[in-house]
Amino acid sequence: MAIKSTIFKMSLNIADMDRGYYADHALTIARHPSETSGRMMVRVLAFALYASERLEFGKGISNDDEPALWEHDLTGRILRWIEVGLPDEKLLRRACGRSDEVVLLTYGGGKTVEAWWNPNAAALAKQDKLTVKCVSSPTSKALALMADRSLDLQCTIQDGEVWISDELERLLIEITQLHPAL
Repeated sequence: MAIKSTIFKMSLNIADMDRGYYADHALTIARHPSETSGRMMVRVLAFALYASERLEFGKGISNDDEPALWEHDLTGRILRWIEVGLPDEKLLRRACGRSDEVVLLTYGGGKTVEAWWNPNAAALAKQDKLTVKCVSSPTSKALALMADRSLDLQCTIQDGEVWISDELERLLIEITQLHPAL
């Protein structure tokens, strides 16, 4: 018998002063048995960073044809494809062909991301629709510790700084951009 996904219920309040986006989202997230708490929370972070009324979670880890998150317009065209982790470079190229914008949030930082980025950088640099960002290792670990089956989160974005807090902790999110180079 297969292990079923674990369901997480989250209330996410977003105050993105940089984009002028303010909203409350009630999220139901299915965490695949092979998914870590860190990866799931980076998916929540990605939702907070790119939130809109049409952004939704994909099947992600269990399906290569769907990203971690995506946003469609009313005709079904994919406006934004968001991946999390260290996916195959071919998947990102295919996503760039299918959508208007592709965002990758890597996490774990340091040598792990470098070991993935260095052999893929030249091929991915050709993708003008692609943005690659790295969530630092301490940040992804701290996010993983916040994971709970029922969670009330606040995300504040101002002047490029991202803060996520729950009832116990307030965390500054450290993100660096790998591509395109700033």
